Amino acid sequence: MFPLIEISGSARERGQQHGLQAKARIERSIATYVRLFAYCGIGWQRAQRLGAGYRDVIGDLDPALLAEIEGIAAGAGRHVDEILALNARTEILPPSYPGEPHPDQRKIAAANAKQGAPDWGECTAVAVKPAQSTTGTTLLAQNWDWLGAQRAALVLLRVRNADGAACLTLTEAGMLAKIGLNSRGFGVCLNILRSTDDGRHPGVPVHVLLRALLERDGVADAVAFASKLSFGASSNVLCADAGGDTAALEFSPRGLEVVRGADAALCHTNHFLAPAAARHQASLAPSLSTVPRLARITALTGAHQGKFSPADLQRMLRDECDGYLSICRSPDPSLAPEACIETVASVVMDLGERVMHIAPDLPSRVDYVPVALGEAVPA
Repeated sequence: MFPLIEISGSARERGQQHGLQAKARIERSIATYVRLFAYCGIGWQRAQRLGAGYRDVIGDLDPALLAEIEGIAAGAGRHVDEILALNARTEILPPSYPGEPHPDQRKIAAANAKQGAPDWGECTAVAVKPAQSTTGTTLLAQNWDWLGAQRAALVLLRVRNADGAACLTLTEAGMLAKIGLNSRGFGVCLNILRSTDDGRHPGVPVHVLLRALLERDGVADAVAFASKLSFGASSNVLCADAGGDTAALEFSPRGLEVVRGADAALCHTNHFLAPAAARHQASLAPSLSTVPRLARITALTGAHQGKFSPADLQRMLRDECDGYLSICRSPDPSLAPEACIETVASVVMDLGERVMHIAPDLPSRVDYVPVALGEAVPA
């Protein structure tokens, strides 16, 4: 299982605790993105400059979140611009990723090495309302597909605020949040999207947004909060709450579109479903397999008889019927390591019970381990 890091106190103190306890994994995160940015034609020094461009955006959104990022840098002994680059990695990556490597990849990688920098399409998500679940609670689930090397950089963060509110999130070390739930019974999953407008101006980074959303009361509060923001890149946050509300928040530099499902389960992968946003969809790399994955998870949930249990969702997330393009994704050896996507972890959340069931690898080859918001992580 991924290491559990408990953070509490002031924003700066929370960040320092994160940075100190996850120092080695933060270094692994930096090494991964140094290499990934080089693949896209972006040197690590430039990535840091781009990351620094989001400082004011984050500070305007919530000064406490910026203070926490600064604390992470201090605790890990890294420059704050490096941690900003990690938290803005989605916004820094070009809309064309993953695709062919940049022509200057090797030259940039060599320059990175000379400067001492280390070298080294994501996700199928489902939400089920209480009336359709065997537990009588809202279920929210996701396979997180990303670079396999990053599995060694993942951590569980349990965040306790001074007001008593708490959240539990599975994220990349050095980043504020990703998949998670809070003590109010509200949960979030993430699907990276790509539009032709991405990268034209700074906006709220999605990994900062996810942490801010984990402070909301429920879906309605999240929609109201996100609708006031501007974004520099595109993503979808599939969210749900213990009261039974579910929604896909598709956002891009053009704004927010809210998608709600009429079926028993609301499913999402890595392309826009809202018609207005879909008109600006960037070209989809075949290796993302977003269209067939959505068709498959929709077919699996649509054909399901009776109510959904957590075990049912786990079984669907283990589906490998389409080889390297399956819901449960094994690494394709024909692809470059920087473009080779696989399932790094899988999560099924019970929002009523405030429990995350986590598979710390391809779910087809490991068991799911329950981690409750208020309890220690199992060994």
